[in-house]
Amino acid sequence: MELLAFKEAQKIWKQISKESTVPELKFELEIHKRLLNIFQVGDYYYYIFNCQEAAIEYVHENVTAVLGFQPHEFNVPNIMDHMHPDDLPWFLNFENAVTQFFLQLPPGKCLKYKVRYDYRIRKTNGDYLRILQQVVTIQTDETSGVLRTLGVHTDISHLKQDGKPVLSFIGLDGEPSYLDVNVKAIFSSDKGILSKREKEILGLLIAGHHSSQIGEKLFISQHTVNTHRRNILAKTGAATTSELVARAVREGWL
Repeated sequence: MELLAFKEAQKIWKQISKESTVPELKFELEIHKRLLNIFQVGDYYYYIFNCQEAAIEYVHENVTAVLGFQPHEFNVPNIMDHMHPDDLPWFLNFENAVTQFFLQLPPGKCLKYKVRYDYRIRKTNGDYLRILQQVVTIQTDETSGVLRTLGVHTDISHLKQDGKPVLSFIGLDGEPSYLDVNVKAIFSSDKGILSKREKEILGLLIAGHHSSQIGEKLFISQHTVNTHRRNILAKTGAATTSELVARAVREGWL
């Protein structure tokens, strides 16, 4: 699912960059660190994102303290792979809404907005935290295509543990702000999360069967069943089998 999501995200970012050729990164990062006073900071790290290439070109070393990633591991596919499965569709829907918002702005206005939304991401130790993502444009082309952005990820787990992610556009230099924006649900949370075999195993778990019984019914080893069960928990973000079964029944995964 994460690979498909990344391909969809690439399409979205190519739109916002207007498929322009992105010049070499020549400006000094120190000059743009002054933009950090726009953001509320706690446990945070910042990064530079190339929209056309869908690539993170720089990330501050503090990403290791926040998420456990080494800087060279911090790339878009890895971020999506660690994003909570329920929040990945929100991420894609938000990015699509952001692109549509910036494409309709008058020339020069894309530099006057900060994009803000939140989602959950899994640290390297397996724990989830909630990230507040805040992004400003730092480089455009002559047609106002967004080429590069500066983003900050702040751990807000202590401020928000539950509830749906929220998207806002914060106007700078007197521009109007748009808070808690409604977005089109183009991407669905139940799209392709589980494989056919995983759904078979989940169905048997819902029916009350244990791993050994599932193995007998599907003609696979108990070890293989347990491996599938661990993968299902990781994909869905469920902490326990009981939570998994409850959510599967409530949200109609099968």
